[in-house]
Amino acid sequence: MVRLRVALSWDGEPVPLEEQVTLDIVGHERHLALRVDAPFFGDPAPDFPPGSVPGLWNYEVVELFIAGAEGRYLEVEIGPHGHHLVLQLDGVRNVVEQGLELDLEVSRGDGRWTARASLPRDWLPPLPHRVNAYSVHGAGEHRRYLAANAVPGDGPDFHRLQYFREVRLP
Repeated sequence: MVRLRVALSWDGEPVPLEEQVTLDIVGHERHLALRVDAPFFGDPAPDFPPGSVPGLWNYEVVELFIAGAEGRYLEVEIGPHGHHLVLQLDGVRNVVEQGLELDLEVSRGDGRWTARASLPRDWLPPLPHRVNAYSVHGAGEHRRYLAANAVPGDGPDFHRLQYFREVRLP
C-alpha cells in the first residue's frame, strides 16, 4: 500500500489537521484500489449529475497524479458529490485521453467524505512512477490549494512533475 497525506499548502506550509486528506493506493492484479478520506467543506456541487465532469478542478476536489516515463501521466480527480474526471496526459497539460469512466463510490457524513475507486492498470503511465496528491476547496480569496508534496513557484500548479515523490506502486 502507498499512503499519501495532503498536509501542506501548495507551496509547503503545514495545514491544520482538520484540512488534511489521506489517499491510500492498494494493488490488485488488474487494478489499483484508491481510497480517499477527506474533510467535507460543503462547497457547491457541479451542475451535472454524478459521473465524469470536465473542469472538476473548479470545485471541491481531491486529485491524484501518477507520473511515469517520457512525460506521460494520469490525473484522477474525485469530488465529494460523486463527480470525477480522469485524464491521461503526454507532456505537461497535453491531454491525450479524457472522460474515462471511473468505477467510483462516494459517501458523506459527519463533516467528512470518503471515496473508493478502481484504476485499471492499463491507464498507468510506464515505469518508473512518481506521485503527488492535492485537495482544493473554497471560493474566491478563500480558495485553498493543498498538496502532499509542495509544488513551489509563483502560484499553485499541480503539473510541476519534478516535485512528485518516487514510489513503487503496489
